[in-house]
Amino acid sequence: MAADTNAIKTFGAFYQEFCVQLKININKDVLEILEKTFKSGTFTLHLPGNGGRRAQRLEDEDVLVLSKCLQNDGRVTGLDVSYNNISDGGAKHLADALQLSSSALKSLNLKFNNIQADGAEFLANSLKSNSSLLSLSLSGNQFGDRGGVSMSRMLQVNSTLRMLQLSDCNLVTAQMQPSASGFSVMSFLLPPQADRSVAALGAALNRNTALQALDISRPLLFSRQEEWAVHFSQMLTVNCSLLELHLGRMGLTDSGMETLAEGLTQNRSLRYLDLRCNRVTRDGARHLAEVLKQSRTLEIIDLSSNRIEDEGAAHLSEAMATPGCSLKELSVCRNCIRTEGLLSLAQAVKHNQSLTHIYVWGNRLDEPVCQAFSELISSGRLLPEHTDVSPYQVDGRLFLAQVFQGLRKQICCVDRDHKRT
Repeated sequence: MAADTNAIKTFGAFYQEFCVQLKININKDVLEILEKTFKSGTFTLHLPGNGGRRAQRLEDEDVLVLSKCLQNDGRVTGLDVSYNNISDGGAKHLADALQLSSSALKSLNLKFNNIQADGAEFLANSLKSNSSLLSLSLSGNQFGDRGGVSMSRMLQVNSTLRMLQLSDCNLVTAQMQPSASGFSVMSFLLPPQADRSVAALGAALNRNTALQALDISRPLLFSRQEEWAVHFSQMLTVNCSLLELHLGRMGLTDSGMETLAEGLTQNRSLRYLDLRCNRVTRDGARHLAEVLKQSRTLEIIDLSSNRIEDEGAAHLSEAMATPGCSLKELSVCRNCIRTEGLLSLAQAVKHNQSLTHIYVWGNRLDEPVCQAFSELISSGRLLPEHTDVSPYQVDGRLFLAQVFQGLRKQICCVDRDHKRT
């Protein structure tokens, strides 16, 4: 233990020395964490700015010192600096560190900082030559179209990155066209020749064979034509590495679902499809059901907060009953499903032994539905920890209470040893 303590104190000493050398004030929170982190071997350094205690959030100058320290200690292979005040300057410091041949970082979490297009471009350019980083999270940084295009160009070259999170980054789905009465106010938010970063990311994955998880949820929606769905459908027909795709809040309609389904039916790798908070109705659910009848890899689908109703639930139930259906986990929370549709889903769970998780809260849970799900749970067919409802009785009547459980957020991750799971 003494040897490990001295080692981590050396890292803390490096931090203090660089602060003095660069004439930067010591961040007491950072120093405290460095002094308390006693671990042998490689580890992730956690410095998020949203801790429960009152924290002094990291600025660009703090990142400069940390990047210098990382160059002197290869045991830190993961860095979590999410929810801080890091801007383009801090991103540049980290990009410089990633370009060094000695870089040991395998995971970098920069969620919800203040990184703009220049910072995203710095990081993307560094990853064109970096061969160590496996996971990069930039969700919640408003770098927009130019930053998204920089990431797409990086994916055409990089052959190491496994996970890329770009949700809530103001990515652009399409260029806004002028209407007959003139230009929309929203059209002025885009340059005259928008690069449509969402489509560019889809196109980049036609050739990238390394990335396994991509999250582009909640882009800026400037068109109802869903051109991005065409690019992603084409990508899915040829891509053989992507295991997880998050398309939440994309404005996806039944027409876009039909387009995506064309690619999904030919895809042989995707396991997790996130379609939450879109505009999919019964017809879109029918297209998705046809995918499930043919797919032998798709295991997890998140359809929460759409509007598939009873007919959509029936389509999915029919697909789940198809021999060879690979679906294991399904969320249809908040989909305006009533008794008939929920009973069909319960019946599908009863007969399809491969499906182990189902989440239905936020629909119409009448007494027959309560009875059906209570029987699934009491019989052991549906484990209590694999659903979001729990049966209880009042005055001899059966009800379902909400349990705050849901689909896992991701299946691809970098574990403590930085191996793919």
